[in-house]
Amino acid sequence: MLSEEGAALLLQGLCSNVVVRLLDLKGNNLRAAGAEALGRLLRQNKCIQNLTLEWNNLGAWEDAFATFCGALAANSALRQLDLRNNQISHKGAEELALALKSNASLQQLDLRWNNVGLLGGRALVNCLPSNRTLWRLELAGNSIPSDVLRAVGTEQAMDHNQDRQTTLQENQARTHMLSKEVRYLREEKSKQFLGLLETIDKQREEMARSSRASAARMGQLQEALNERHSIINALKAKLQMAEAALALSEQKAQDLGELLATTEQELRGLAQRQAKEHRLEQQEAAGRESQLLRDLSAANEKNLLLQNQVDELERKVKSQQEQLFLTRQELTTMSAELKMRAVQAEGGQMQACYRGTWRRERQGQAGWRVLGLRKPLKESHPHSSPGLPERLELEKKRSRQSLEDSERLRFKEVEHMTRHLEESERAMQERVQRLEASRLSLEEELSRAKVAALGERSQAEEELIKAKNQVRMEEQRRLAHLEEKLQLLAQARDEAQSACLQQKQSVADAQARAGQLGLQVEGLRRRLEELQQELSNKDQEKVAEVTRVRVELQEQNGRLQAELTALEALKEKAAALERQLKVISSDHREALLDRESENASLREKLRLKEAEIARILDEEAQRAVFLQNAVLAYVQGSPLRVLSPQK
Repeated sequence: MLSEEGAALLLQGLCSNVVVRLLDLKGNNLRAAGAEALGRLLRQNKCIQNLTLEWNNLGAWEDAFATFCGALAANSALRQLDLRNNQISHKGAEELALALKSNASLQQLDLRWNNVGLLGGRALVNCLPSNRTLWRLELAGNSIPSDVLRAVGTEQAMDHNQDRQTTLQENQARTHMLSKEVRYLREEKSKQFLGLLETIDKQREEMARSSRASAARMGQLQEALNERHSIINALKAKLQMAEAALALSEQKAQDLGELLATTEQELRGLAQRQAKEHRLEQQEAAGRESQLLRDLSAANEKNLLLQNQVDELERKVKSQQEQLFLTRQELTTMSAELKMRAVQAEGGQMQACYRGTWRRERQGQAGWRVLGLRKPLKESHPHSSPGLPERLELEKKRSRQSLEDSERLRFKEVEHMTRHLEESERAMQERVQRLEASRLSLEEELSRAKVAALGERSQAEEELIKAKNQVRMEEQRRLAHLEEKLQLLAQARDEAQSACLQQKQSVADAQARAGQLGLQVEGLRRRLEELQQELSNKDQEKVAEVTRVRVELQEQNGRLQAELTALEALKEKAAALERQLKVISSDHREALLDRESENASLREKLRLKEAEIARILDEEAQRAVFLQNAVLAYVQGSPLRVLSPQK
């Protein structure tokens, strides 16, 4: 048993199938999804004619079954549908009735063992007059009253549909036979017509072939004649050319002699020029070699200069390192001296005062000397002045002030010297690094210069060797070329002499052949006249044959026209037969309708008879029951029942 998902996938795959004609899905418990998938199948598939859906649950879901019925109404390929045991209710039967009103292909419908009921049965009975194809409807086991079942069984529409189907099949068979006969007649006529056309084409091809053959033969003869004329003209031209070539060869021989003399002179000149060029090339090679040697010496000198520069830079670096060391030593000594001065300054302030006064006096004397005057005697001695203590105090103050100023100056100088030393040390380190980098770059340049000098030297030597080899090869080639040219000139002179002899002989042969060809041309002219006469005779024969073929074609055309008229008559007969067939079918339909009306009346009478017989049978059955009861009561009440043995 398939699951509902599997059945849906199967039906989805069958939507585009064009081969399957019969589909049996009995006992798969298909529900709402299955009914919708079946609806899509009936809408899209156009080849399934027999569908069996027994023992499923399609009618339990009314909406899904309604979609199935809508698809059934739009289907035009299904012929048989089996819906037994599908729990179809009266609403499902109403949907089916609506679908049967629109369906135009279903012929057999089986709805046994469902829940159609009275309403569903009446809906199906009411839809039957609107349907034109259904002729078998099974409704047993659906709780439908017997009169509705009899109405379905005695429905004239189904009988009409069955008769209509049989007549339609017979008409289709007859039309198929008539169409086959008409097609066969058309094929025969077309074959005959094609045969006539083929014979006409063959005759035309034979005429064209004969005309092409005669034209080709004429063309060949004309070409042969033209070839002979061209040969004669060519021989005449060759003769003239031979005479001209003979004169040219003689002139050429003279020219070759002159050319030989000139070539010998040219060879001498070439030898002299080659000697000069060789000397010049040797001089150029020597100049190149000297230039290369000069370049090499210059490179060596440059290398030495670079080496000297490197040495000078190293010496400068060493001197700068020594200066740096000396400055450091001076810095240490100055710091020590400053410390000593600071210690001494505290103990010898008086000495500094006296020294200051003495220095000032000395400076005053120097000023007087500069001015060209002499200092007075009173100022020359310090003890001569009356305010000596005050001056000493002033001097002490000045000395203290000067000491403080000197201390501040000393601290500033020390700081300035330390900063200067640090900056100079950093500058010296940077300069040392730059000098080291310049030394490395100079060493690299020196190595590159050495490598370049070596490469240039080797390249110059190679170029010198190549130049020497090239000069030798060029001299050898020129000598070989001159020797070959001399040999070719000698061969050309010999060939010109032999060609002159051959041309003289060919002139004689050409004159003899010209005489022979003149005789052949006269024969060909006579032959051409004969062929032209034959062609005129053949043209006359061809014209007569063409007229005969035209007459035959006209006769064949007349026969074909007669056959065409006969074919049109046959077509008219076929149309008349079709009209007769339509009249017969209409008469047959009327007769069928009459018979159907008679059958309906007979069925009604039969139904009345059956009802009367059923009533009589019921009465007889009731009488038999009464008699049986009476007999049983009589038997039970009689004394023989006591004496009768038990069964």
